[in-house]
Amino acid sequence: MVLGSGLGAFADAVSDPVELPYGDIPGWPASTAIGHAGKLVLGGFGEVPVAVMKGRAHLYEGLSPADVVFGVRVLGRLGVRSLVLTNASGTIDPSIEPGTLVAIADHLNLQGSSPLVGPNDETLGPRFPDMTDAYDPGYRAIAQRAAAALGLDLGEGVYAAWLGPAFETPAEIRMMRVLGADLVGMSTVPEVLAARHLGIRCLALSCVTNAAAATPAVRTLASIIAGLFFMPVALPD
Repeated sequence: MVLGSGLGAFADAVSDPVELPYGDIPGWPASTAIGHAGKLVLGGFGEVPVAVMKGRAHLYEGLSPADVVFGVRVLGRLGVRSLVLTNASGTIDPSIEPGTLVAIADHLNLQGSSPLVGPNDETLGPRFPDMTDAYDPGYRAIAQRAAAALGLDLGEGVYAAWLGPAFETPAEIRMMRVLGADLVGMSTVPEVLAARHLGIRCLALSCVTNAAAATPAVRTLASIIAGLFFMPVALPD
């Protein structure tokens, strides 16, 4: 799991946690963004072993795309085959209200970079990975059923990744809306690109937030993820 801005409290639900500060892991970039603790937490969630990134790196921190996805590639080397990513985002669609959670169905990469640029490492994945179902439809369906069981309305939307750190201008927001975006943020897409390159299936949940919306979103996020792990549903092949 990758926990985004204001959502790091989910890691408190991990049982028998072993916490490793990013600074203690060779090559792992430190998290400098507010709300990112910068720790890898290993443990369990129910009976499921989990590795939780409590905070992430961003391109706007001056890091390379390879640095930004270093953690995801480490998780892949550890054998992770399913990745749940979270982030905080701004809403472009006026029907999506702050404080709600949205399952990302697709993305627009407007960051001007990709962690896959450069010589391809065939031990990681193919030169041209297929991004048709970057946000796994089967996992999104499970998330929808988990949300429904909790009485929650989990929307879906297209996430536009912006380089930052400046927020978007009104003209840029209008551009993104014309392009089909519903949400905008400054993360997640590089990690999804790296994960799909590795053959890891992805689910991404975005908290549409402002400064006052993080705490209830953490509780809702934990409930949905609990449903993902414990609902008696069969994963698609």
